[in-house]
Amino acid sequence: EVQLVESGGGLVQPGGSLRLACAASGFSFGTYDMSWVRQAPGKGPEWVSGMNSGDGSTYYTDSVKGRFTISRDNANNTLYLQMNSLEPEDTAVYYCAADRSWGGTCPNTPLYPYDYWGQGTQVTVSS
Repeated sequence: EVQLVESGGGLVQPGGSLRLACAASGFSFGTYDMSWVRQAPGKGPEWVSGMNSGDGSTYYTDSVKGRFTISRDNANNTLYLQMNSLEPEDTAVYYCAADRSWGGTCPNTPLYPYDYWGQGTQVTVSS
């Protein structure tokens, strides 16, 4: 059974940090391209960041560049998102998604038909 299980969300004050994790099982994680997608209350989904399986290239939406860092531990089948300098606008449910192959270029859209999705973890940034 394929599973993507996110964790690490919570309530944090503006300027704070969180580290999200996405534990994968049931497929060959190391060969899959991975992304983080978020959905804020009352808004549509937004692609946040992606990482290639091959060369490890990373990609970010403009609003998180310099604040968020995506990484992966293939030995432990886990994807991470380190989030620093968090802002209230980062409040959302964060989902990880896996795809067998983007074909080289990260699809910076939440509408891409990823093969697998997690159930999400809530991040709330508020004082």
